[in-house]
Amino acid sequence: MLPSRELGRSGIKIPAVMLGGNVFGWTLDEAESFRVLDAAVERGLSAIDTADMYSNWLPGHVGGESEGIIGNWLRARGNRGRVVIATKLGHNMGPGKEGLSAAYIVQAVEASLTRLRTDYIDLYQAHRDKPKTPLEETLGAFDGLIKAGKVRAIGASNYTAARFAEALAVSKANGLARYETLQPQYNLVERTVYEGGLQDLCVAEGVGVINYYALAAGFLTGKYRSVEDAAGPRGSSVRGYCNEKGFGVLAALDRAVGRLGGTPAQVALAWVMTRPGIAAPIASATKVEQLDDLVAAVALRLDAEAVADLDAASA
Repeated sequence: MLPSRELGRSGIKIPAVMLGGNVFGWTLDEAESFRVLDAAVERGLSAIDTADMYSNWLPGHVGGESEGIIGNWLRARGNRGRVVIATKLGHNMGPGKEGLSAAYIVQAVEASLTRLRTDYIDLYQAHRDKPKTPLEETLGAFDGLIKAGKVRAIGASNYTAARFAEALAVSKANGLARYETLQPQYNLVERTVYEGGLQDLCVAEGVGVINYYALAAGFLTGKYRSVEDAAGPRGSSVRGYCNEKGFGVLAALDRAVGRLGGTPAQVALAWVMTRPGIAAPIASATKVEQLDDLVAAVALRLDAEAVADLDAASA
């Protein structure tokens, strides 16, 4: 049994690693997705993060593909009560389908509930801040969803420290449900977005952080050891890390593996878990065996030497 952590003060508990759902319907078809989802739950990885827009970047896709596969799996397995489902809204889903207005939130949640084949969402998140929409309007709509039983808790993704602080203040001043989670980009090669103001705020307010790109799109698995390794189309998202700093981080991961065991991916995830405010890093898997890295990372304990070396290499 994997250790669990509460998301803010929501009462929702999730394993120490959250499974990323962006691959379902993108790099995995439905049958392959079912295999990964089945194996994840068997291993205790029972919290899944997705978004309504996944994977509308593919030709012929309109968004909702990931939610649809997860919903079909939930219906086929009859295991809704065993799984924590987190999804997001706000990105462009077509003409008139974007943003965080009250009217659109009501529309978007019904579409997600239908695709997910469920009558409630555990964690419903604003995918990206929309400064032109008053926070009172957005949070008021989210509060209504919670009172209606369609959502258990709310969170935000890609907010600045200033806007996140303002959102928390608006909730408090108006007696509205607050964002219990924050989803920033955070990993060993992308530290600046979260560390500093956001980290301090989340720790002070007891907000649970579920960071995405915990493995830097696969770079921190150690698969990409040169610019040439990232030459193919699947390497496009990691080419920016193929530099002196990135390779220095991989070297520090290798040193930790040499002393403590594990794999670079396990060490990279274990490092994230040592950081203040982190409830669970989000990581995707396209193969069943990759799930074992996620589980093993939870049990891996980094000593002070490894943490200091990784901190220095990634600073």
